[in-house]
Amino acid sequence: MSPRGIARRVVAMEVSEGAGVTLRRSIGLPALRHLDPFLMLDHFSSDDPDDYIAGFPDHPHRGFVTLTYMLDGHMEHRDSMGNHGDLRSGGAQWMQAGSGVIHSEMPRQSDGLMRGFQLWINLPSSEKMSDPAYQEFGAADIPLVELPGQQVRVLSGAYGDARGPVQDPHTGVRYLDVTLDAAASFRARTESGDAGFAYLFEGDGRIGEEPMAPHHLAVLTPGDAVEVTAGANGARFLLVTGRPLGEPVVQYGPFVMNTREEIEQALADYRDGQLVRTAAVVTG
Repeated sequence: MSPRGIARRVVAMEVSEGAGVTLRRSIGLPALRHLDPFLMLDHFSSDDPDDYIAGFPDHPHRGFVTLTYMLDGHMEHRDSMGNHGDLRSGGAQWMQAGSGVIHSEMPRQSDGLMRGFQLWINLPSSEKMSDPAYQEFGAADIPLVELPGQQVRVLSGAYGDARGPVQDPHTGVRYLDVTLDAAASFRARTESGDAGFAYLFEGDGRIGEEPMAPHHLAVLTPGDAVEVTAGANGARFLLVTGRPLGEPVVQYGPFVMNTREEIEQALADYRDGQLVRTAAVVTG
């Protein structure tokens, strides 16, 4: 067994997105533009409505998948496929933008805590112009594995006997939300060729003997196992792994393709009202 350590740490930076939503970004910065197959990781967390109330009005995507995980709060999703999503605490939504989607994500609360994550996952070149698709899962759909000193919510991939409802056949993403009691340890096997990261958002801890820092993304070294031990305050973190695609990435805002020419075509399609190419079909 080859344990994973920390290859590098990336400090999550505050950015403003949508109509003025304040969030922390760790993947998708100059310090870590991409972590193949992952394109972006945003962490939103605030009990101040001024930080989130403006939401994310209609905006386009092409060429990748979004996976949104709501820890606390209430967000509404609408898209050009005709989907109407109701994302609440503990739920998740998976949207394959494929050839083109226009969607909105708007708060359905005017006060209180809104907290969660959005991860962008790349699509292989063969799937970038595929039909869009959407799936939504409530908190009850996401398995919870409880062991002494730990709780693990399995959004995607497997842990123990549990398998998450979100499936990404192209990259085999494993997405775990792990909560540890003080001084408790978490261990998991990983595919040796997968890229991976851990993002600590509560408490403190370490990977092997290397400390984790709150709101730092820890890029993991290669290996087939990972061990995380919580500090005196316990710990809560995301552990995410996936198969790299090994393809060129050309990104311009909400469009992620393989060549500059494909980006220019996406911009032209959006300008000309041709981004959404498929019939509105509700999936999931």
